[in-house]
Amino acid sequence: MTPPDRRSRKRLATRQGISDVATRLFWERGFDKVTIDEIAAAADVGRMTVFNHFPRKEDLFFDREDEGRETLREALRQRDPAISPVETLRLLAHQLVAQQSPYLSFSPAGQSFIDTIMGSEALKARARAIRDELAQVVAVGLSECVGRDAGDADAHLAADLLLATWTVAFIQAHRAFRLRQDARKAKATFLAIVDQGHVGLEAAMAGTPYV
Repeated sequence: MTPPDRRSRKRLATRQGISDVATRLFWERGFDKVTIDEIAAAADVGRMTVFNHFPRKEDLFFDREDEGRETLREALRQRDPAISPVETLRLLAHQLVAQQSPYLSFSPAGQSFIDTIMGSEALKARARAIRDELAQVVAVGLSECVGRDAGDADAHLAADLLLATWTVAFIQAHRAFRLRQDARKAKATFLAIVDQGHVGLEAAMAGTPYV
């Protein structure tokens, strides 16, 4: 990969600085009580600079959304042909946990992230929309793996079942962390539910090229 040039590095640094300031303010005061003008002032940038990097206020909070989509796409694009597409995604969940991915941070910071979402109807709505968008990404990726049309019903069923499983696993793992403050057990909870859901997903997709 070609290293980013100076302008790109500066742009990325500005974006990260705005995101860091926004996150701190959201955690301290709640998403709905923080304005774009306050974020711009705290980050020492103009209001339009904030919008140039983050078109919606919610994007300031869910600033890793694009990375998440690309992680799913790349896992399917680069999968081992000997491993089924559905199994590839189960293994991805285990890989992300092993790599201590920020997407699966069961920690006080991760708990603050969840609490901030739960305190805002706007963030809850955006979280649901992101889940649906990720399901679409997975459906397209699955269909590409086996040479089917992007609208293939089996691919969409598999994607929806997978995202439902991962959503339940994520919520239950955070509940486990809240109760015990034990990241290891929270991760184990997440993976146990992912694996349990995978059994059902494989059964539902039996006879298709996705398993």
